[in-house]
Amino acid sequence: MALSGPGFSLGEFLGSLSDTVRPSTLRPVVVHADELEPLPAGQVHNPSALAIVGRLPTTTFEIFRQTIPPGESSDMQRHHHETVHYVISGSGHSEIEDDTAAWATGDFVYTPPWTWHRHYNDSAEHPVEFLTIENSRLLALLGVGRRQSAGLATLAEARARFAEETP
Repeated sequence: MALSGPGFSLGEFLGSLSDTVRPSTLRPVVVHADELEPLPAGQVHNPSALAIVGRLPTTTFEIFRQTIPPGESSDMQRHHHETVHYVISGSGHSEIEDDTAAWATGDFVYTPPWTWHRHYNDSAEHPVEFLTIENSRLLALLGVGRRQSAGLATLAEARARFAEETP
């Protein structure tokens, strides 16, 4: 099994875990910023860039560094897992179902399970940097993880497109 890169399989990795994950050279307690693994653009349905902190010995949650370019947004999506975004730098706003909330550097943005949401960078000059933490690994282990993306659609368009689908 590859430990990172194109041959890495999260399913194989999760299947190899025992009840206790001990840090080792393969699963260190520190992953440096230059060791984050960028997700291929084809796996990200929006202009944001995601890099996973995949080598940490976490079994129930996932950690990403997300960058939203100036004036852009994430995709309109919903998923079964909870997510917390810590705003490392920048400012913007989020649509979470029918609510809109502004945020800036140092704030935390919570996305509840199975809610349509989209995060916007309000700056025309500077990117937004998030530390994104989600309990997606736990739900995947339990076989109940699910995610839907409506791309760069509006909330109304996402609701209409997935109107007949239930969780």
